[in-house]
Amino acid sequence: MWWFQQGLSFLPVALVVWSAASFVFSYITAIILHHVDPLVPYISDTGTIPPERCLFGIMLNISAFLGMATMYVRYKQVYALNPDKSRIIRLNKLGLTLGWMSCFGLCIIANFQKCILYYIHVAGACLTFGVGAIYMLVQTILSYLMQPELHSKEIFWIRLTAFLWCCSSIVSMFVSSVVLYSGLYGTNLVQKLHWNPREEGYTAHIISTVSEWSLAFSFLSFFLTYIRDFQKISLRASVSLQGQTLYNTPRGFATDEQTLLIAGSI
Repeated sequence: MWWFQQGLSFLPVALVVWSAASFVFSYITAIILHHVDPLVPYISDTGTIPPERCLFGIMLNISAFLGMATMYVRYKQVYALNPDKSRIIRLNKLGLTLGWMSCFGLCIIANFQKCILYYIHVAGACLTFGVGAIYMLVQTILSYLMQPELHSKEIFWIRLTAFLWCCSSIVSMFVSSVVLYSGLYGTNLVQKLHWNPREEGYTAHIISTVSEWSLAFSFLSFFLTYIRDFQKISLRASVSLQGQTLYNTPRGFATDEQTLLIAGSI
């Protein structure tokens, strides 16, 4: 059995690989068609013009679904390992809520392009990266509370490093974006897809775009830390039949027997 076939470790692997592919494929398409500059464009700019916009949107929607599934499995695992610890249970529920909000923000980014509906796109980015960063913080705290009894201290330090990487990228991107869009370098920069290195504001633009790519990959790196944990968990689904047929029958004829229909790992 390969390492990614153990437990549900394929979930974080699929999330990271698919999300990275959505960035790379849309970037390559946009470069080939000369829709953006080759040197570190905004991720959102690579998904602004068709056909890469279509590819970017559908792939990020699938990434959002994979993210929700990964976060749910993480929630179930933490709960199963700490059924009697109320503090961890509360943090775990908070983490799931924040994580799903972040995934919803990713759907907004995928479906509302930056150059068309800028403020909605920015709201989605705030949900994805802002709320997502808080999700990373909650999971890092959970890792701290569960070590060394349930996992090693190294996992906590790796997740803390990824969280600090994320925070530094957010700060860098926020500051450079405020400077860039302050009006000092012209107006309507949101629609600008091609930059000349000699233009004013180019340095702030590059810092902002590099920070965005760094931020995206800090998230992917964080989810890579779930692989070893997910190798030790599987989920089962069961269906309870309320009758022997699908006809409308009186309740008295219904059976109380529960039949296990799906017993394999999902």
